[in-house]
Amino acid sequence: QVQLVESGGGLVQPGGSLRLSCAASGSILSITAMGWYRQAPGKQRELVAAISGGGSTSYADSVKGRFTISRTNAKNTVILEMNSLKPEDAAVYYCNAEVIVEGRTWRPLDYWGQGTQVTVSS
Repeated sequence: QVQLVESGGGLVQPGGSLRLSCAASGSILSITAMGWYRQAPGKQRELVAAISGGGSTSYADSVKGRFTISRTNAKNTVILEMNSLKPEDAAVYYCNAEVIVEGRTWRPLDYWGQGTQVTVSS
């Protein structure tokens, strides 16, 4: 009923920038929170940044000052601006959303995108 699609990943040199976007679609009444996670090969998925429905943000210590998370006015898209990228930032980045689904219940449910690859290499 709900689909999240990430885009914007790619290859960038250390110190470069990328802008990731996640668009949610489907039977959505509202999105209570969205976030970005990343997972490198052989490692566990970790939270990178999150934003609440009210606009409150949080970041992993490793990306503070370099990454910025935001949502569009439509509330169905979350953006991750990544600056000063480091090789250790390379991973598959996944979008997450807490969604209240239309016609179901008022309980938010978690949905995940398929991921977008970020490669940082010279």
